[in-house]
Amino acid sequence: MALKKYNTTVTEFILLGFSQSAKIQSILFFIFLTMYIITWLGNLTIIITVIYTRHLHTPMYFFLSNLAVIDISDCTVTALKMLWDLISHTNSISYNWCITQMFFFHCTGGAVVFFLVVMAVDRYIAIYKPLQYLLIMNQGACIGLVIGAWLGGFAHSIVQVALILQLPFCGPNILDNFYCDVPQVIKLACTDTYITEILMVCNSGLLLTLIFFILLVSYTMILVKIRMHVTEGKHKALSTCSAQVIVMSLHFVPAMFIYDRPFRVSPVDKITSVLYTAITPVLNPIIFTLRNTEMKNSIRKLVGNNTLFKIMQSK
Repeated sequence: MALKKYNTTVTEFILLGFSQSAKIQSILFFIFLTMYIITWLGNLTIIITVIYTRHLHTPMYFFLSNLAVIDISDCTVTALKMLWDLISHTNSISYNWCITQMFFFHCTGGAVVFFLVVMAVDRYIAIYKPLQYLLIMNQGACIGLVIGAWLGGFAHSIVQVALILQLPFCGPNILDNFYCDVPQVIKLACTDTYITEILMVCNSGLLLTLIFFILLVSYTMILVKIRMHVTEGKHKALSTCSAQVIVMSLHFVPAMFIYDRPFRVSPVDKITSVLYTAITPVLNPIIFTLRNTEMKNSIRKLVGNNTLFKIMQSK
């Protein structure tokens, strides 16, 4: 079904991408394809390891495996179109596909943000209420939090897309990026967008900043509690929380740079976009596995008896 357009005559957008040189585009294709494959393998390894390792069937690893699913989904939204443009040397995207890409990009990106909040809540309860932890974080609560994170991302994305759909596009159609996103698209509207920009900054940038600082305070409290009161499993708790803080920073800091200001397009924006759409999903599974002895041992065990290889091969 075609998306409703208000006084819009533009039927497609031109994505400038990274370079107009066919040779550079081919090189970039293999670089980003390698990163995309690593993202899939790394996150799929986490998912399979959690599913097939009984002692990892805990709320923390349940959330970690679901975050891996979101990371795969998040990078796929931009990676497939980017890879196709690089290998085919095309650079256009229809209006409807542009809107669709923005919807899924903000839906998965919003879900990641809310998921990081869920993981922080999980660690807070585990450290501050260890005796009631499994009672509070029961299966129903965990599933409910996962659904809530996705619904939060969906609601955030619907607001973004609804505001974009109200804008008329009748002039320039060139986007200085490798995918469709709000800051670039909104600047092409042939009307005054000041109020719309403010609404979108509140819905994205300010919300990100508020959540980020709340999470920083929460993790500070958790780390202080671990250092002062936790004796058993202190190293594991510190490693887990520090890994989550690193991943949280990799997601929030670049996103705040892009969305936490009235939309002014800058050459740095494209580099920042690469960081949180392509590089961060690659780093997430590496960070979580390298800093988690239990996860590393479980992966080694599956690889050692070829279980992981057989599972991936069968898929």
